Amino acid sequence: MSYNLYSSRITSTNTQPNSASNRNNVSKRNHNERNQEILRTLLREDSNKFCADCKHSKNPRWASWNLGIFICIRCSGIHRSMGTHISRVKSVDLDSWTDEQVKNMVIWGNSKANSYWESKLPDNYSPDESKIENFVRTKYDMKKWVAS
Repeated sequence: MSYNLYSSRITSTNTQPNSASNRNNVSKRNHNERNQEILRTLLREDSNKFCADCKHSKNPRWASWNLGIFICIRCSGIHRSMGTHISRVKSVDLDSWTDEQVKNMVIWGNSKANSYWESKLPDNYSPDESKIENFVRTKYDMKKWVAS
């Protein structure tokens, strides 16, 4: 097939309107926008305004959707390094979210999740900044402070 013929087929294919495809894309876009708005609403809650793990970083823009927590970029790297069998990380702003993922964030959130994962720690415990990776791994991988 010559380049010109190939090029004209691509061009003609891409310029043909496909109303079913367009409706589907608009529907997906609206659906994703709705999920993004739910996440933005959750981030306005006091308990979600700080990273669930280091407790110091304001306005977390990452989340572990299977754990239901909002985290900072530093802690998101630690979560990613633990593997998806422990934590599944997504960007709040850059990634698309499924209904299941958003639902889990709604069900949990930082306060409820930390009540579970940190139940054996003193109230308002804040980990040492220099030991945050060890703290996160101990919290989720070893489950050291989980409610019995």
